[in-house]
Amino acid sequence: MSHPTEAFALPEILARRRMTLNMSQQELADKTALTKDTISRIERGVRSPRPDTITKLAAGVGLSRSALLGLPPTPRASQADDATRLRDLRRAITFGAVPCLDEFPETYEVTAPDVLIASTHQAWQDYVAGRNGELLATLPILLIDAHRLEHATTGHANAEAHRVLSTTRRLAAGLAGRLKLDDLAWTAAMRALEAAGESDSPETETAISTRYLVWTHVRLKQTTEAERLALAAAARIEPRMLDRDPVRAGIFGNLLFNGASAASREGNHRQAQDVLAVAEAAAIRSGTDMVSEAAIFGPRVSAIQQVDHALRRGDPESALRLASRIPASTGQVPAFWEAGHYLHCAAAAVQLGQDQLALRFLAQAQEIAPDWSRQQPLGMSTMYTLLGRAAKKPGGLFAALAAYYGIADELVR
Repeated sequence: MSHPTEAFALPEILARRRMTLNMSQQELADKTALTKDTISRIERGVRSPRPDTITKLAAGVGLSRSALLGLPPTPRASQADDATRLRDLRRAITFGAVPCLDEFPETYEVTAPDVLIASTHQAWQDYVAGRNGELLATLPILLIDAHRLEHATTGHANAEAHRVLSTTRRLAAGLAGRLKLDDLAWTAAMRALEAAGESDSPETETAISTRYLVWTHVRLKQTTEAERLALAAAARIEPRMLDRDPVRAGIFGNLLFNGASAASREGNHRQAQDVLAVAEAAAIRSGTDMVSEAAIFGPRVSAIQQVDHALRRGDPESALRLASRIPASTGQVPAFWEAGHYLHCAAAAVQLGQDQLALRFLAQAQEIAPDWSRQQPLGMSTMYTLLGRAAKKPGGLFAALAAYYGIADELVR
């Protein structure tokens, strides 16, 4: 088969970079805590490195992970259509029988749980940073490794493996959704939910996986079912009195966000507002913004949702007013979440005829998450609206954003 890394020429890049540094395979192995045989097999293209191995190799030869994978500094959205990479992702998500594992490298090697958990955490970091290209290069192997670990273990170790498998499938659901493969995203979310029920933390993992499933229902415009699933799951995971568990509160809040989004898309804005008010109260009690594989939640995150809701109900003026009052983060908010907020602000500004403000918001989104922002339909549609009413000499910022969104040629009239 064509391994995911072949599309990015990692073996050739690694070998050339190592030789440029006048470094032997053994020296690189010593520097990265890998074996010489592993380095040799990777450079010959007979072994596909896992995410944690890619990180070690990149550090060992002084390259970024993107550079080692052969990704350009700012990947074009069209690269997501690469047939080889998407095929590997689809096969890794959808295969059902263990014999399919022999289509992937290192068939009989089972990754140690701690190594696999570290790789999963790296993949999550790529996801929240909007590094879709890197995730697409590494996630198929990670999915197969998680399935292989689940198949090879029993008892508590098997339950732990199911938790890792559920996490990788959720990442796959998120990535497939970003690539507009909504049916594939739904399949990945459903399989994540199945694995969650067999994990060592079924209640928590099921709630997290349900959040991803709800999101896929929203993308598929199945909003009634999405709202029902979200609110039912939120009721089951709702923190009890004096329960200060931030993870539980975060999962609860994220499910409420999903439920409100579904209600708003159905035109039930009052219901959406009521649900968001409950989420806001939980966010205030939490006291800080948090980012983890389980949830993205906190005061700033909740306030951003209020801006989104105002825009969705057709009130751009309120959206910008709310945006001006959003509290600074007291913890962490992921890049793609912040970038999405600025895209919504840009759309609101355009609706109010504040084109220069809209451009500044678009530029902020680009700066925060360049790969992710370019792929968002809202950013592109906003830019086209601005293009339609731009002056003959729209200025440097407009030209830079037009180039970023791939519509620079349309400035020539």
